Amino acid sequence: MKKAIITGITGQDGSYLAELLLEKGYEVHGVMRRASSFNTKRIDHLYQDPHVANRTLFLHFGDLADANTIRKLIYQVKPDEIYNLGAQSHVKVSFDMPEYTANVTGIGPLRIIEAVKDFREETGQLVRVYQASSSEMFGSSLPPQCETTIFHPRSPYGAAKAFAFYAVQNYREAYKLFAVNGILFNHESPRRGGTFVTKKITTAVARIKDGTEKKLYLGNLAARRDWGYAPEYVEAMWLMMQQEKPEDYVIGTGESHSVEEFVAAAFKHAGFDDWHPYVEVDPGYYRPADVETLIADPRKAEQQLGWKARTRFNDLVRIMVESDLKEYGSSK
Repeated sequence: MKKAIITGITGQDGSYLAELLLEKGYEVHGVMRRASSFNTKRIDHLYQDPHVANRTLFLHFGDLADANTIRKLIYQVKPDEIYNLGAQSHVKVSFDMPEYTANVTGIGPLRIIEAVKDFREETGQLVRVYQASSSEMFGSSLPPQCETTIFHPRSPYGAAKAFAFYAVQNYREAYKLFAVNGILFNHESPRRGGTFVTKKITTAVARIKDGTEKKLYLGNLAARRDWGYAPEYVEAMWLMMQQEKPEDYVIGTGESHSVEEFVAAAFKHAGFDDWHPYVEVDPGYYRPADVETLIADPRKAEQQLGWKARTRFNDLVRIMVESDLKEYGSSK
């Protein structure tokens, strides 16, 4: 039985990846930050009683800002694979908390690969590492963006992810580690956090439909993103880790849509003829520097991993809207 550590297991991607690995027969060890309230909603359906024998899901408290807890867990679990999905992942928040973002999102992955290097030197065991890189690293580089596109991040978050990307690449070359960067473009699902624009839109649409909300306030409606379906993207993560040679891959749909298009599609799926009366632009949501257009060129992943996005834009919006309509009692 393979063993895997997933940092950020309570997040959108972590929960879907945990499902996938458990289905494949892995023993999964999830790392989550300590909080005064329960934050395990996305993985509650995977919960296994710790008093039952032969369980395959274990949860550990840890933090990417604390090198000691990460190192201790690696030596305790002796994993075959580590998937680093943990981060301060909100772009707007990274402008408000740049130092914290750099520490967790940038240096956190360095702490992991340094521990993996030392673990291999002491035990001889090779641990494969997946780093969740981001299309935000490309920033203002011209689309479409592929593995050889120059990075030009436009936020502390993008800069931190770029640091982590190069750290992983450097350790792979210098110490011959099996470490890969998955450069994932935007990927969404009903499990997306409520502060992210797609979930904010679909939740507001459901509440407006239900009569509990009247307005949706957004920032830059013209920003264009390559949006895909998160459960498919964790499949790509796993495929990267099964390759004979560690390489970096861009993962996306190859299509780009604006925030305004997402808004229009979401209201349409909920039965509204016109979204304009319900949406207002609030300049307070503008970022000091924004990324205008991100479009993936995922041909390498298609050719080498056999991976291709299956869920297209309108279907993604429909899935998220239907989930929120059900959540808020408006699925009529």
